[in-house]
Amino acid sequence: MYAINAGHRVFYTTTGTQGPWVVMSHSLCCDHTMWEPQMEMLARNYRVLAYDTRGHGASDPWTTPYTLDDLAAEAIAVLDHAGIDRAHFVGLSMGGMIGQTLGFTAPNRIASLTLANTSSRFAPEMQPVWNARIAAVRRDGMEAVVNPTIERWFTAPFVAERPALIARISQQIRRTSIAGYSGCARAISTLNLTERLGAISCPVLAISGRQDPSTTLAMHEDIVRAIAGAELAVLDPAAHLSNFEQAQAFNDALAGFLARVAR
Repeated sequence: MYAINAGHRVFYTTTGTQGPWVVMSHSLCCDHTMWEPQMEMLARNYRVLAYDTRGHGASDPWTTPYTLDDLAAEAIAVLDHAGIDRAHFVGLSMGGMIGQTLGFTAPNRIASLTLANTSSRFAPEMQPVWNARIAAVRRDGMEAVVNPTIERWFTAPFVAERPALIARISQQIRRTSIAGYSGCARAISTLNLTERLGAISCPVLAISGRQDPSTTLAMHEDIVRAIAGAELAVLDPAAHLSNFEQAQAFNDALAGFLARVAR
């Protein structure tokens, strides 16, 4: 199914037939299929929607610049099209940044937030790193970031143990549009939300991978300190895509949190 956001198509899919809505937002360079380890489990008790952020998966890319606020507005357009008044929002990495933004820009639409492998702020010295990644992709295509991304996303033992999955995720990175990568990377590169997180009043779970080099445990601790009552789950060993590397532990933490807040 497609929602329309300012003339652009945003792809989403749903599963489950009963219970509250859970909306899932993926990482940069992924698409809605990133959530396959979680969707079957969630569909037993919830209605689940997963969508492709602009320029990823089957969603249209944008050629004009946009911001993290625009990505949050895109998520609301998906909720509106699907007829969802209020949902539990689960976001990983970029999806978690979108979730934080929704927490204080659209609080009436968000029942709870699960913020996995994400951050509320990037240090200024990260800006040249993002600029270099964007320049490499524009010059050499998505192949330029495949190997470095895999190295950040998974621990070395997991890469060695799961070659078929790593090959599949590598293809997902390659399939991301250059416009989608560049635009979304630019939108999140100036991330600076920490001072605004105190306005979030819904229940929050932060999930961190202890070996995550991109969005560290310390970044999740900053989020938890900034939001009253927020919880923290640490998965070990796990790097950036902890929902794959520690799928069962991730599912247990997520299911337990949702069961508590749903009550």
